[in-house]
Amino acid sequence: MGDAINDIKPSVGIPTCIMGLGAIGRDIARAVQQKPELDLVAVLDMDTSLVGRSLPEILDAPAPDLRVTSDLTAAFHLASGGLLLHATGSRLTDVVSQIEAALGAGMAVVSTCEELAYPWLRHPQLAEKIDRAANRKKAAVLGVGVNPGFVLDRLVATLGGVVGKVDRVIAERVVDSRTRRQALARKTGAGLSQEAFDEAVERGEVGHVGLMESAALAALGVGLELDEVDEDIDPVLALEDVGVASGLAVKKGGISGVHQVARAFRDGREVVRLSLTIALGAPAPHDAIVIDGDPPILCRIEGGVAGDRATAWSVVHAAPLVRDAAPGLMTVLDLPAGR
Repeated sequence: MGDAINDIKPSVGIPTCIMGLGAIGRDIARAVQQKPELDLVAVLDMDTSLVGRSLPEILDAPAPDLRVTSDLTAAFHLASGGLLLHATGSRLTDVVSQIEAALGAGMAVVSTCEELAYPWLRHPQLAEKIDRAANRKKAAVLGVGVNPGFVLDRLVATLGGVVGKVDRVIAERVVDSRTRRQALARKTGAGLSQEAFDEAVERGEVGHVGLMESAALAALGVGLELDEVDEDIDPVLALEDVGVASGLAVKKGGISGVHQVARAFRDGREVVRLSLTIALGAPAPHDAIVIDGDPPILCRIEGGVAGDRATAWSVVHAAPLVRDAAPGLMTVLDLPAGR
């Protein structure tokens, strides 16, 4: 016999493609380097300023020497039968063709698309279409992240696991957007006039996407039935002059961010209330969950869960689980509690 140790070939991870190299996509790419189950074979982005550049250069960190491509067919071929880690957009209508293309290549999909966290709420027909395509290709699809995907929904469901009958869920997330990328401050209306803010909300350009999806998931996760979900979006006014190093500044009384409330109802009774504030200088950032049940639960995370990096890790930890999951469209409530 030959040397048995030398005859053993090193294990090869799941062929993986990352699509979207914005701030979240880059964090995903960094996290993948620490996940031995995943073998990054392609990086994909439509931004012409990124196409052709090497991944180590873009990340400014050690990484596989891959070149960014805009050729979706070629990238998906390299990762055929593996995984797509997808971070290109918040609205399902904008990304559904990308998800379908990945499924066509036999890839499971883990996406940061907020509306994909519970697509049956706003896009039931698209949800059923994706589910059928995933079942045909024997692959799973998951929308995951921190918000939606963890703090205001999956964590609620986990806490609800030690409660008997639940009457109501109240949860709150407060984020000081000075600690996040400037794009988040812009997305939440910082610096806009009241008129511009209202118009941007109407166009769907300002506000956090996914809070209503979290309300639905939170209700389902603790066994509460629902028949309606609504949402209010209002500006947050700065209590003092506030700015960030990149130059965005808001005077006292100006709009510094957004306050959103999503509510889920059953027969006219509010069963879930989620409150989200993202604003420059928002005081006392935190995540808090109250479950009104037997026994009642109060959970508070001072400082809150770090959005971008935690989202990246939620994608990367979920990826092998989704690759091995039953085919179809799933939610974070279908994931095991651990990694």
